[in-house]
Amino acid sequence: MSIYEQLLAKKANLAVIGLGYVGLPIALAFAKKLKVIGFDINAERIAMLKNHQDPSRELPPQAFENCDIEFTHHLEDLRKAQFFIVAVPTPIDEHCQPDLKPLLSASESVGKVLKKGDYVVFESTVYPGCTEEDCVPILEKYSNLKFCEDFKVGYSPERINPGDKEHTLENIVKVVSGCDEESLEQIAQVYELVVRVGVHRASSIKVAEAAKIIENTQRDLNIALMNELSIIFDKMQINTYEVLAAAGTKWNFLKFVPGLVGGHCIGVDPYYLTYKAKELGYTPAVILSGRAINDGMGAYIAKKIVQKIIQQGINPQEARVLILGVTFKENVSDIRNTKVVDIIKELQEFGLQAHAVDYMADEKEFFHEYGLQLQTKPQGKYDVIVVAVNHQNYLALQESDFLAWAKEKTLFVDIKGSFRKKIKQMNYWSL
Repeated sequence: MSIYEQLLAKKANLAVIGLGYVGLPIALAFAKKLKVIGFDINAERIAMLKNHQDPSRELPPQAFENCDIEFTHHLEDLRKAQFFIVAVPTPIDEHCQPDLKPLLSASESVGKVLKKGDYVVFESTVYPGCTEEDCVPILEKYSNLKFCEDFKVGYSPERINPGDKEHTLENIVKVVSGCDEESLEQIAQVYELVVRVGVHRASSIKVAEAAKIIENTQRDLNIALMNELSIIFDKMQINTYEVLAAAGTKWNFLKFVPGLVGGHCIGVDPYYLTYKAKELGYTPAVILSGRAINDGMGAYIAKKIVQKIIQQGINPQEARVLILGVTFKENVSDIRNTKVVDIIKELQEFGLQAHAVDYMADEKEFFHEYGLQLQTKPQGKYDVIVVAVNHQNYLALQESDFLAWAKEKTLFVDIKGSFRKKIKQMNYWSL
C-alpha cells in the first residue's frame, strides 16, 4: 500500500510538528479524515489544546469536534507516525538574518523517530534550497537513513492568513512539491484530502520554496511604494488616500495602501530571500530598499506626531499619547514583530508618555516580548490619539467616543485612513 492509502485506511498516522497559527488548522483539518498526532514542545499549549482551546484564539472549540487527534509534547509519541508535517516558525534575529533554530530543532526531533518508508513535508517559510541543504542532512544524521532511498521529503508552503475567515486552508490552492515524482504524487493526494480547491504541483522543492518567498516579497514591495508615496504626498500636503481613491478608478491600478508591515510573514520572509541572494554574491537592491522603507515607518509616524504637537504649542515632555491596538494586524491576537512597538519606543525616546491598549492582545505576553506595559483601558485625557490597528471594535467608535479621551487640541492619528472625513473636531493626520 502507498503512504496515501495507509493514511486513508488509518493504518498509518500523520503527525504535525508545531501547533501554532499554521500547524493547528492543518492538524485539525486532517484529523477529520485521518489519524493525527499533534506535537508541540510547549506543554502548556498542549494542555490548552486538549481542552479544545486555541492559544492563538483563531479557532473556536467547535473546530476540535469530530477530530481523530492526539495532542502531545512527548517526542516518543511521534514514533507512531509515518507522515510528518513540520510547521514551526522561521523568524529573523535582531540583525534581520534568518533564525533557523526552531526549524533545525524540529528536523532533529523528526530525525530521531524517522523510519524507513516515512515522509516528511516542511511548511515553514525558508529560502530556496533550505529544505534539501539544511533540513535533509539533519534528518539523515539522526535517523541513519538515506534521503530519497529510505525516506521521502516534500515542501508545501503554508498560506494561512491569521484573522481571515474567508481564505482558509480548505479554499486556498496549496502548492506541493516532492523529492521525486512518486513523492510529489503521494504528497499531492494527501493534501487534496483537505484542500477543497485543489493543489498545484511544483516542479521541484526549490520552486515551491521560492514561490512562497516571492508571494510576500511582492506584497512587501507594493506596500513600500505606498508608504514612500505617503511620505512624498505628506510633504505636498496631499492626502494619500484621496490620491489612491482617484488612481484606483483605473481598471489595472493595484489597490495597495500604506501602513505598518509587521507580523511573521511580509515583514520577515523577504529577508530570507535577500540572505540567500547575498550568499550567492548578489545584492537585491529593490527588495532591501522596500524593507528599509517599511521597517522605518514606525519611527516616521512617531516623528510626525512630535512635529505636529510642537506646531500646536504642546511640550512633548508633557504630552500624553493613547495608542489603540498593538497587534501586528487587525482582528488577531498575534503580537510577533508588530511595528506598533516602534511607534511606542520612538515616542518614549522623545519623552512622551505613551499609553497603549488592545483588547485582542495578551498583557503578559506583550510585556514579556517587548518590556512594555499594556493599559487595560484609556486613563484620563490625551494630547494624541492614535488608531494604530483597525480592530473591529475600534472601527465601530464614533468621534464622540474619541472626544471623551481628548483634550482641547488633541491630534488624531489615523494610520490606515479609516476615519477620514469622520473626524471634524480634532486635528487629523494619516499616512
